[in-house]
Amino acid sequence: MVDYLISSWSQVAIGWLDIVDIAIVAFLFYQFFKLIKRTRAVQLVAGVAFVIGLYYVAESGPLRTVNWLMRDIFGYIVFAAIVLFQSDIRRSLSDLGSTPFFRYFSRSTITDETIEELIVAASMLATQKVGAIIAIEREISLRSYVESGIPLDATVTYDLLLSVFQTESPLHDGSVIIQENSVAAAACFLPLTVNPRLVRHLGSRHRAAIGLTEETDAVALIISEEKGHISLAMDGQLEVGIQPEQLRFRLEALMLRRKSKMLSQSLRKRSES
Repeated sequence: MVDYLISSWSQVAIGWLDIVDIAIVAFLFYQFFKLIKRTRAVQLVAGVAFVIGLYYVAESGPLRTVNWLMRDIFGYIVFAAIVLFQSDIRRSLSDLGSTPFFRYFSRSTITDETIEELIVAASMLATQKVGAIIAIEREISLRSYVESGIPLDATVTYDLLLSVFQTESPLHDGSVIIQENSVAAAACFLPLTVNPRLVRHLGSRHRAAIGLTEETDAVALIISEEKGHISLAMDGQLEVGIQPEQLRFRLEALMLRRKSKMLSQSLRKRSES
Protein backbone atom coordinates (compact mmCIF):
# COMPACT_ATOMS: atom_id res chain seq x y z
CA MET A 1 0.00 0.00 0.00
CA VAL A 2 2.79 2.39 0.94
CA ASP A 3 4.72 1.52 -2.21
CA TYR A 4 1.61 2.14 -4.28
CA LEU A 5 1.12 5.60 -2.74
CA ILE A 6 4.79 6.49 -3.26
CA SER A 7 4.70 5.38 -6.88
CA SER A 8 1.46 7.30 -7.46
CA TRP A 9 2.91 10.53 -6.02
CA SER A 10 6.12 10.10 -7.98
CA GLN A 11 4.13 10.20 -11.20
CA VAL A 12 2.44 13.50 -10.30
CA ALA A 13 4.24 16.57 -11.61
CA ILE A 14 3.80 19.50 -9.21
CA GLY A 15 4.69 22.93 -10.53
CA TRP A 16 4.73 26.37 -8.93
CA LEU A 17 1.21 27.06 -10.23
CA ASP A 18 -0.05 24.03 -8.31
CA ILE A 19 1.59 25.34 -5.14
CA VAL A 20 -0.06 28.74 -5.65
CA ASP A 21 -3.38 27.02 -6.26
CA ILE A 22 -3.11 25.02 -3.03
CA ALA A 23 -2.03 28.10 -1.08
CA ILE A 24 -5.04 30.10 -2.29
CA VAL A 25 -7.45 27.31 -1.39
CA ALA A 26 -5.84 26.94 2.05
CA PHE A 27 -6.11 30.69 2.63
CA LEU A 28 -9.79 30.67 1.66
CA PHE A 29 -10.50 27.80 4.03
CA TYR A 30 -8.60 29.64 6.79
CA GLN A 31 -10.69 32.77 6.25
CA PHE A 32 -13.87 30.69 6.26
CA PHE A 33 -13.06 28.99 9.56
CA LYS A 34 -12.00 32.34 10.99
CA LEU A 35 -15.35 33.75 9.90
CA ILE A 36 -17.45 31.11 11.66
CA LYS A 37 -15.27 30.87 14.77
CA ARG A 38 -17.35 31.54 17.91
CA THR A 39 -20.44 32.50 15.91
CA ARG A 40 -23.83 30.96 15.26
CA ALA A 41 -22.54 29.92 11.83
CA VAL A 42 -20.92 26.85 13.41
CA GLN A 43 -24.36 25.29 13.86
CA LEU A 44 -25.26 26.23 10.30
CA VAL A 45 -22.12 24.56 8.93
CA ALA A 46 -22.94 21.43 10.94
CA GLY A 47 -26.45 21.45 9.49
CA VAL A 48 -25.16 21.88 5.93
CA ALA A 49 -22.69 19.03 6.46
CA PHE A 50 -25.53 16.84 7.68
CA VAL A 51 -27.65 17.70 4.63
CA ILE A 52 -24.76 16.95 2.26
CA GLY A 53 -24.07 13.64 4.00
CA LEU A 54 -27.74 12.72 3.84
CA TYR A 55 -27.77 13.59 0.13
CA TYR A 56 -24.92 11.19 -0.67
CA VAL A 57 -26.49 8.47 1.50
CA ALA A 58 -29.76 8.93 -0.40
CA GLU A 59 -27.95 8.68 -3.74
CA SER A 60 -26.12 5.50 -2.80
CA GLY A 61 -29.38 4.02 -1.40
CA PRO A 62 -31.02 4.98 -3.63
CA LEU A 63 -33.61 6.90 -1.63
CA ARG A 64 -35.23 8.89 -4.42
CA THR A 65 -37.62 10.95 -2.31
CA VAL A 66 -34.93 11.97 0.19
CA ASN A 67 -32.54 12.66 -2.69
CA TRP A 68 -35.07 14.97 -4.36
CA LEU A 69 -35.80 16.76 -1.08
CA MET A 70 -32.12 17.31 -0.21
CA ARG A 71 -31.32 18.53 -3.74
CA ASP A 72 -34.05 21.19 -3.56
CA ILE A 73 -33.35 22.29 0.02
CA PHE A 74 -29.62 22.84 -0.49
CA GLY A 75 -30.10 25.87 -2.74
CA TYR A 76 -32.32 27.58 -0.19
CA ILE A 77 -29.79 26.95 2.58
CA VAL A 78 -27.16 28.94 0.69
CA PHE A 79 -29.46 31.97 0.33
CA ALA A 80 -30.55 31.68 3.98
CA ALA A 81 -26.92 31.67 5.09
CA ILE A 82 -26.20 34.86 3.12
CA VAL A 83 -29.19 36.64 4.65
CA LEU A 84 -28.70 35.46 8.23
CA PHE A 85 -24.95 35.98 8.39
CA GLN A 86 -24.46 39.02 6.20
CA SER A 87 -22.79 40.97 9.03
CA ASP A 88 -20.29 38.15 9.66
CA ILE A 89 -19.57 37.90 5.93
CA ARG A 90 -19.07 41.66 5.71
CA ARG A 91 -16.71 41.64 8.70
CA SER A 92 -14.75 38.74 7.23
CA LEU A 93 -14.28 40.59 3.94
CA SER A 94 -13.23 43.64 5.93
CA ASP A 95 -10.62 41.55 7.76
CA LEU A 96 -9.40 40.28 4.41
CA GLY A 97 -9.05 43.85 3.17
CA SER A 98 -7.16 44.87 6.31
CA THR A 99 -4.34 42.39 5.81
CA PRO A 100 -0.83 43.89 5.51
CA PHE A 101 -0.85 43.62 1.71
CA PHE A 102 -3.99 45.76 1.36
CA ARG A 103 -3.05 48.07 4.20
CA TYR A 104 -0.08 49.22 2.12
CA PHE A 105 -2.52 50.94 -0.23
CA SER A 106 -4.72 52.46 2.51
CA ARG A 107 -4.14 55.65 4.44
CA SER A 108 -4.11 56.34 8.15
CA THR A 109 -7.50 57.10 9.60
CA ILE A 110 -6.71 59.73 12.23
CA THR A 111 -3.69 61.68 13.39
CA ASP A 112 -1.86 61.90 16.72
CA GLU A 113 -3.55 65.23 17.46
CA THR A 114 -7.00 63.71 17.03
CA ILE A 115 -6.09 60.78 19.27
CA GLU A 116 -4.86 63.19 21.95
CA GLU A 117 -8.11 65.18 21.81
CA LEU A 118 -10.12 61.95 22.12
CA ILE A 119 -8.10 60.82 25.14
CA VAL A 120 -8.51 64.17 26.91
CA ALA A 121 -12.25 64.20 26.19
CA ALA A 122 -12.72 60.59 27.34
CA SER A 123 -10.76 61.26 30.55
CA MET A 124 -12.77 64.37 31.42
CA LEU A 125 -16.10 62.71 30.61
CA ALA A 126 -15.14 59.73 32.78
CA THR A 127 -14.15 62.03 35.65
CA GLN A 128 -17.49 63.83 35.43
CA LYS A 129 -19.36 60.50 34.94
CA VAL A 130 -20.99 61.73 31.75
CA GLY A 131 -22.14 58.92 29.47
CA ALA A 132 -20.88 59.00 25.89
CA ILE A 133 -20.23 56.95 22.74
CA ILE A 134 -17.58 58.02 20.25
CA ALA A 135 -17.36 55.88 17.10
CA ILE A 136 -14.26 56.18 14.90
CA GLU A 137 -14.53 55.21 11.25
CA ARG A 138 -11.80 53.03 9.77
CA GLU A 139 -12.04 51.30 6.38
CA ILE A 140 -15.78 50.57 6.25
CA SER A 141 -17.85 53.71 5.75
CA LEU A 142 -20.23 54.80 8.52
CA ARG A 143 -22.18 57.06 6.19
CA SER A 144 -25.54 55.41 6.87
CA TYR A 145 -25.11 56.02 10.61
CA VAL A 146 -23.91 59.58 10.03
CA GLU A 147 -27.09 60.30 8.10
CA SER A 148 -29.17 59.22 11.11
CA GLY A 149 -27.71 62.01 13.26
CA ILE A 150 -27.10 65.76 13.19
CA PRO A 151 -24.28 66.71 10.78
CA LEU A 152 -21.50 68.83 12.30
CA ASP A 153 -18.38 68.49 10.10
CA ALA A 154 -16.20 70.10 12.78
CA THR A 155 -12.62 69.68 13.93
CA VAL A 156 -12.16 67.13 16.70
CA THR A 157 -11.52 68.99 19.97
CA TYR A 158 -12.08 67.87 23.53
CA ASP A 159 -14.21 70.91 24.41
CA LEU A 160 -16.56 70.21 21.48
CA LEU A 161 -16.99 66.59 22.59
CA LEU A 162 -17.56 67.68 26.19
CA SER A 163 -20.25 70.15 25.16
CA VAL A 164 -22.00 67.60 22.94
CA PHE A 165 -22.35 64.98 25.67
CA GLN A 166 -23.47 67.26 28.49
CA THR A 167 -26.96 66.27 29.63
CA GLU A 168 -28.23 69.79 28.91
CA SER A 169 -27.20 69.48 25.27
CA PRO A 170 -29.87 68.38 22.78
CA LEU A 171 -27.20 66.21 21.10
CA HIS A 172 -26.16 64.13 24.11
CA ASP A 173 -28.36 61.16 23.19
CA GLY A 174 -26.77 58.88 20.62
CA SER A 175 -23.24 58.63 19.31
CA VAL A 176 -20.63 60.98 17.88
CA ILE A 177 -18.97 59.66 14.71
CA ILE A 178 -15.42 60.63 13.77
CA GLN A 179 -14.47 60.58 10.10
CA GLU A 180 -10.96 61.54 8.92
CA ASN A 181 -10.06 63.82 11.84
CA SER A 182 -13.43 65.57 11.98
CA VAL A 183 -16.65 65.18 13.93
CA ALA A 184 -18.98 64.11 11.14
CA ALA A 185 -22.21 63.99 13.15
CA ALA A 186 -23.69 63.74 16.63
CA ALA A 187 -26.82 62.11 18.07
CA CYS A 188 -26.37 59.17 15.70
CA PHE A 189 -28.32 55.96 16.21
CA LEU A 190 -26.32 52.73 16.35
CA PRO A 191 -27.56 49.11 16.07
CA LEU A 192 -27.88 47.21 19.35
CA THR A 193 -26.13 43.86 19.53
CA VAL A 194 -28.21 40.71 19.89
CA ASN A 195 -25.31 38.55 21.06
CA PRO A 196 -26.74 36.26 23.78
CA ARG A 197 -23.30 35.68 25.32
CA LEU A 198 -23.01 39.25 26.60
CA VAL A 199 -23.45 39.85 30.30
CA ARG A 200 -26.83 41.24 31.26
CA HIS A 201 -25.58 44.25 33.20
CA LEU A 202 -24.31 45.99 30.05
CA GLY A 203 -26.31 49.12 29.27
CA SER A 204 -27.64 50.39 25.98
CA ARG A 205 -24.49 52.41 25.27
CA HIS A 206 -22.21 49.40 25.50
CA ARG A 207 -24.63 47.25 23.49
CA ALA A 208 -24.88 49.89 20.78
CA ALA A 209 -21.08 50.18 20.57
CA ILE A 210 -20.70 46.40 20.33
CA GLY A 211 -23.48 46.25 17.74
CA LEU A 212 -21.68 48.81 15.56
CA THR A 213 -18.36 46.96 15.77
CA GLU A 214 -20.13 43.72 14.85
CA GLU A 215 -21.47 45.32 11.68
CA THR A 216 -18.33 47.32 10.74
CA ASP A 217 -14.62 47.57 11.52
CA ALA A 218 -15.12 50.81 13.47
CA VAL A 219 -13.63 51.44 16.92
CA ALA A 220 -15.98 52.76 19.62
CA LEU A 221 -15.16 54.53 22.89
CA ILE A 222 -17.75 54.22 25.65
CA ILE A 223 -17.85 56.23 28.88
CA SER A 224 -20.04 54.75 31.60
CA GLU A 225 -22.43 57.15 33.25
CA GLU A 226 -22.72 55.03 36.42
CA LYS A 227 -19.08 54.12 37.14
CA GLY A 228 -17.15 56.56 34.97
CA HIS A 229 -15.22 53.75 33.28
CA ILE A 230 -13.71 54.06 29.81
CA SER A 231 -14.35 51.06 27.55
CA LEU A 232 -13.20 50.19 24.04
CA ALA A 233 -15.25 48.13 21.58
CA MET A 234 -13.85 46.50 18.46
CA ASP A 235 -14.82 43.44 16.38
CA GLY A 236 -17.76 42.80 18.69
CA GLN A 237 -15.48 42.58 21.75
CA LEU A 238 -15.44 44.93 24.74
CA GLU A 239 -12.49 46.04 26.89
CA VAL A 240 -13.70 47.60 30.14
CA GLY A 241 -11.85 49.89 32.54
CA ILE A 242 -9.15 51.21 30.23
CA GLN A 243 -6.81 53.87 31.61
CA PRO A 244 -5.90 56.94 29.50
CA GLU A 245 -2.36 55.70 28.78
CA GLN A 246 -3.68 52.29 27.77
CA LEU A 247 -6.26 54.01 25.59
CA ARG A 248 -3.55 55.99 23.82
CA PHE A 249 -1.57 52.86 23.13
CA ARG A 250 -4.63 50.98 21.84
CA LEU A 251 -5.77 53.79 19.55
CA GLU A 252 -2.30 54.26 18.12
CA ALA A 253 -2.05 50.55 17.41
CA LEU A 254 -5.52 50.39 15.84
CA MET A 255 -5.76 53.68 13.98
CA LEU A 256 -2.23 54.74 13.04
CA ARG A 257 -1.03 51.23 12.09
CA ARG A 258 2.39 51.52 13.65
CA LYS A 259 4.97 48.95 12.72
CA SER A 260 5.40 46.00 15.03
CA LYS A 261 8.81 47.23 16.09
CA MET A 262 7.38 50.49 17.36
CA LEU A 263 4.63 48.64 19.20
CA SER A 264 7.08 46.31 20.89
CA GLN A 265 9.21 49.28 21.98
CA SER A 266 6.17 50.98 23.49
CA LEU A 267 5.23 47.78 25.32
CA ARG A 268 8.76 47.46 26.65
CA LYS A 269 8.72 51.03 27.96
CA ARG A 270 5.39 50.44 29.68
CA SER A 271 6.65 47.23 31.33
CA GLU A 272 9.82 48.96 32.53
CA SER A 273 7.86 51.85 34.03
